[in-house]
Amino acid sequence: MRILGIDYGEARVGIAITDELNITAQGLETIERNGSDKVILKRLDEIFEKYKNVDTIVVGMPFNLDGTISDRCKVTKEFVHKLKCKYNKMKIDTIDERLTTVEAHRTMNFLEVKKNKKKNIVDTISAVYILETYLNKLKNTI
Repeated sequence: MRILGIDYGEARVGIAITDELNITAQGLETIERNGSDKVILKRLDEIFEKYKNVDTIVVGMPFNLDGTISDRCKVTKEFVHKLKCKYNKMKIDTIDERLTTVEAHRTMNFLEVKKNKKKNIVDTISAVYILETYLNKLKNTI
């Protein structure tokens, strides 16, 4: 079974997925929200049609650096509720995503990604970090 990772943002949503053994996470894509979660849910339907063995969705929660709930956290919780309603046969989980975007930018700088391409992939890389954090959490609880 696979796990899908989501970096839910105001403008864009990064998507990552594990391999079938849940060992590695790979970036899939960045979805432009266009102001609507319907766009994301429609694209997720298409992704689940291709990857039929996804049984868990993990969404990054954007807490403030001090651990308090941010305004963005509240919006993300509403999105998670939509996921739970629509994909009620799947496990839907959240994980602290603090500093994943910083790490994504650090990775892109290290790889010397051109500035004009960063916007299109930062959310996907963040989703990979969210998924890797979740996988590490699973390993540490076994």
